Amino acid sequence: MTFNEINILAHYPFTGGGIIAREGENKKQLQYQAAHHQFIASALAVKACHEVMPEAQIGCMLAYIPAYPLTSAPEDVFAALQGEREILMFGDVQARGGYPSYAAQFFKENDVVLETEAGDDDILKSYPVDYIGFSYYMSRAVSANPDGKETTAGNLFGGVKNPYLSSSEWGWQIDPLGLRIALNLLYDRYQKPLFIVENGLGAIDKVEANDVINDDYRIDYLREHLLQVSKAIQDGVDLMGYTSWGPIDLISASTGEMKKRYGYIYVDKDNAGQGTLRRIRKKSFNWYKKVIESNGSDLD
Repeated sequence: MTFNEINILAHYPFTGGGIIAREGENKKQLQYQAAHHQFIASALAVKACHEVMPEAQIGCMLAYIPAYPLTSAPEDVFAALQGEREILMFGDVQARGGYPSYAAQFFKENDVVLETEAGDDDILKSYPVDYIGFSYYMSRAVSANPDGKETTAGNLFGGVKNPYLSSSEWGWQIDPLGLRIALNLLYDRYQKPLFIVENGLGAIDKVEANDVINDDYRIDYLREHLLQVSKAIQDGVDLMGYTSWGPIDLISASTGEMKKRYGYIYVDKDNAGQGTLRRIRKKSFNWYKKVIESNGSDLD
């Protein structure tokens, strides 16, 4: 994959692309100009890799958080459509080989004028990615009038709280069916193989007597999501792989905390940097080992 969660650039320019806007600068101009350079770089990486290994598969990677309208009001539906397009533009350019039609209006409304080189359009068209990689942790609800409504946290960007979903300890709404929806939407749109490269639950884990860590909440989260993955495959989605986030505890990128743990292996280190770094297998370790051995057929 050429760029990790490339669309984060549109929401957090420094985190996603190392961009700092000077006072008075058009931030969106900087963001989407940088994105254009990344699109060209991605296409040229596809070209170079195929020249070395013609059968290789090179993909893009999106942070995908499906946008649901909070209500059936047409204004909310359109706001959700716009929210989807914020993400899908990055997939469209890399998978379809050019900017989508709606990009022109978005650029006009935000005073974005891309500086391009001769041949850029041909490069994008000639070297699209072979598959779509994406992260999925949650969905989000979108309202045309979000003021005064309860909001949620998320994978760098959240939304209005969906009353039909529960939430993690960090406020990320848990939506296993949303993964099936995401898989179907992305495959319908691109008709290219998909690869779920991040999916998991950040939680506080407690070490009990004899180094036992009963993280049944993590097993439940992953089981329910993998069941929806199986249903999406039955729907006809071409899914080439699934890798969870992540096998071992590390500092959470979204909050900078060690106590927000995702792994199957506990690491003895706290938020203050104190600990021995000793590794302990959690209950989820043997469960996920069985999932891998059965190729996802044994989720009990």
